[in-house]
Amino acid sequence: MKLIDDLRRYQPYNEQEEKDKALILEWLEKGEKVFARESVTAHMTTSAWVVNKSRDKVLMAYHNIYDSWAWLGGHADGETDLLKVAINEAMEESGVKNVTPVTEDIYSVEVLTVDGHVKRGEYVSSHLHLNVTYLLEADENEVLTVRPDENSGVAWFSFDEVMLKSSEPWFCENIYSKLIDKLKDYR
Repeated sequence: MKLIDDLRRYQPYNEQEEKDKALILEWLEKGEKVFARESVTAHMTTSAWVVNKSRDKVLMAYHNIYDSWAWLGGHADGETDLLKVAINEAMEESGVKNVTPVTEDIYSVEVLTVDGHVKRGEYVSSHLHLNVTYLLEADENEVLTVRPDENSGVAWFSFDEVMLKSSEPWFCENIYSKLIDKLKDYR
C-alpha cells in the first residue's frame, strides 16, 4: 500500500511524530480496517494545512462539533489516497475551488483523541483519529463559503491569530505550532 510506504519513508519532525508514526503503522500493518468509520476504536483521517501563496496565513474553519477554529480535513471513508481526501475536504469545508499540494509528501502525522459527541443526532463514542496531514496552497482571494452541517465560519488567519482563535490549547501547543514551524522549509 502506497500510504504504508510513504509513512515508512516519512522522517518524523519530533518525538510526538515519531511515536504517532509508529502507532499509525502498527494499525495499518496489522491490516485493521481503519479506513472506514465503522472501525469504532480508531480510523484514518487526513488534515489539510492550507496556506496562502505567500505562506503567511492559514485557512481554518469554525468546527461546530469542536466549538473551535481548526484546520480542515476529514475521514478517509474507504479511500486510501489521503492526499486526494485532504484536497477534497479542504474544498468542501471552505468553498475554495483551487487547492493544490505544495508537496505530495506527507507534511505531518498525528494520533488525535476525539471525545464522544453527537453528530447528526447520533452519539459517536470516543475514539482515535490516525491522522496524516498534507501541506496545501490556495488563493486567499477566492470566495469562502460555510458548510452549515459542519462549520459556522471559514477564514484566513495569520499564524499569531491561529493561536488566539483556536480554543483547543493542546492543538495550539502540540500541533499548530509544529505545523507553523515546519513551514520555514517551504518559504
